[in-house]
Amino acid sequence: MNKFIAAAIQMTSGENKEANLKQAKKLIEVAVKQKAHFIALPEVFNYRGNMNEAAKMAETIPGPSTDFISALAKKHKVWILIGSILEAIRAGRDLPFNTSVLISPKGEIVAKYRKIHLFDIKLKGQEILESSRNQAGKETKIVKVENIKVGLSICYDLRFPELYRYYSQNGVKIICIPSSFTKPTGEAHWHTLIKARAVENLSYVIAPNQAGTGTSGIKTYGHSLIVDPWGKILAEGPPNKEAVITAEIDLDYLENIRKNLPALEHRKIV
Repeated sequence: MNKFIAAAIQMTSGENKEANLKQAKKLIEVAVKQKAHFIALPEVFNYRGNMNEAAKMAETIPGPSTDFISALAKKHKVWILIGSILEAIRAGRDLPFNTSVLISPKGEIVAKYRKIHLFDIKLKGQEILESSRNQAGKETKIVKVENIKVGLSICYDLRFPELYRYYSQNGVKIICIPSSFTKPTGEAHWHTLIKARAVENLSYVIAPNQAGTGTSGIKTYGHSLIVDPWGKILAEGPPNKEAVITAEIDLDYLENIRKNLPALEHRKIV
């Protein structure tokens, strides 16, 4: 599978989990009609509500939301990356993880990645402390989609290039960065950082983002992106509404770039 269509789904998720799942289903079906074989949802796709209540909305994996998406993957015979859900641990006695889940065309969960870097910042007088409601993952995750190595990450991980260098050193050709990237930081850094991760690792980047304002009043940036290994934006979502963007992933093109610009082989510091 050297060429295939990938889709990044941009959502405007809210606090109604049932409505979010219905929205995801509708957008996945749009992506399927556009011949996408790999479909990525954004971070916290199934619940984006009051941060103080978020832990109560956590689910086990497998659980209701993953079962719902698994059925769609199996029905349409596509790969679906759940950008993230809150993963319940020990029946709610511990803080949940913020977890990506990869589902195969057979509807099987083949991998999950727990967000390593948690978003703790002060932004224009508003303090966001993800570590107060989630616990951090500790393990990177490289998975195979058909015969292609894919590196998983979530949102704030984007700011830590060593993660993606590790992925490229280990043969990753596609990087996934599902996000709920805020509007102020997105306006300043989203395009720059996404393109940098693509160029410095000579990899495709698929980055579905949330759009609009969440229930907690945090504005997100939209502008979901699919970027090629040369840093070219192949597809981009709008700023303020749901969308499905698609682009062709061409592994022959990637290998040609890596052959003619073998920067990954020229590393001196590892």
